Amino acid sequence: MAASERVAVGIVGGGLMGRELAAAIGRWAALEDHPARPELVAVCDTNPDVLRWFDRVESIRTRTADYADLLADDTIDVLYIAVPHHLHERLYLDAIAAGKDFLAEKPFGMDLAAAGRIVAAIESAPGVFVRCSSEVPFFPGAQLAFTTTDSGTLGRLIEAEAVFLHSSDLDRTKPINWKRQARFCGEIGVMADLGMHVAHVPLRLGWIPETVFGVLQDIVTERPGPDGAPVPCDTIDNATLHCSVPHPEGAFPLTLATKRIAPREMNTWRLRVLGMGGGVEFSTAHPKTFRRFAVRDGRQAWEHVEVGSQSVFPTATGAIFEFGFSDAILQMWAAFLAERAGALGERFGCATPREALDSHRIFAASLRSAESGRAETVT
Repeated sequence: MAASERVAVGIVGGGLMGRELAAAIGRWAALEDHPARPELVAVCDTNPDVLRWFDRVESIRTRTADYADLLADDTIDVLYIAVPHHLHERLYLDAIAAGKDFLAEKPFGMDLAAAGRIVAAIESAPGVFVRCSSEVPFFPGAQLAFTTTDSGTLGRLIEAEAVFLHSSDLDRTKPINWKRQARFCGEIGVMADLGMHVAHVPLRLGWIPETVFGVLQDIVTERPGPDGAPVPCDTIDNATLHCSVPHPEGAFPLTLATKRIAPREMNTWRLRVLGMGGGVEFSTAHPKTFRRFAVRDGRQAWEHVEVGSQSVFPTATGAIFEFGFSDAILQMWAAFLAERAGALGERFGCATPREALDSHRIFAASLRSAESGRAETVT
């Protein structure tokens, strides 16, 4: 096994996803023969309680409330920037200017204009390596659905669907937070939070919609504020986008759905693709089961294939075991650091800045569609 290169990692934004990264680095030894060996050395957050959580990580030498401290530290190789959406543009541009490689949280800016400025800055700094966070497509069943579709064996495409469904916002007493306020989250609302998850695989397959008809719902318009009094909750809760995707064999409909209010679901990502030669379906609600459609002897059949634990990068985990969200985080970071090292090869990689920008184009078209009441062109 070749020696792995040590990579010093700093976190800007130590909330839920920052803690997930700390846990993933702690499990890095589970990966077999990976070219990088990350070490978490710094964390930045404005909340002292959040910083104290990272006391359990012995390798951390810097705890700070000012992200400039991490940008100025030449010993830090890579940043994970996981902050509210309204801070994306300023922090990402500052990181690019400082020459830092980083994995950026979705949606890569509050809106299309911000995403465009971020991507332009990245493309003007070729020495900086940047990717966008989207972990769920690294589930083994999602990977099998992707590779099967990408192979062309499904024949002429009939239709496809990619969705991400939450249910926590069914609770009307859930207090307001930044993700439920447009001034922090962005006008695209739930699409900002969940949209890259559903756009990642379609965009990687080259499916860029020509038109979008958006059905956008602001269902819960008030939530309890800090003192318990109701305050405006002005973001889109549910977004269903009916897209038309051009294809050499004929355009096909693609449905992209992101929902915070989806009765019956907990945290479900699903991909379904149907073609004249077959079909595939995978849902995180059934993490070991990949479904495959075929017509045999004139009869339609859906097969269940058990996929186990192995994803893009092999691990020491038994292949028969179940894969979970923490495994997807590990795989996403393995892909990010392998691609940064030039060792990704033909493996599935993290969402690119251009894919993040294309997702914003789709979301912007959905906003225009909701206003006009008709399908809008993706510019």
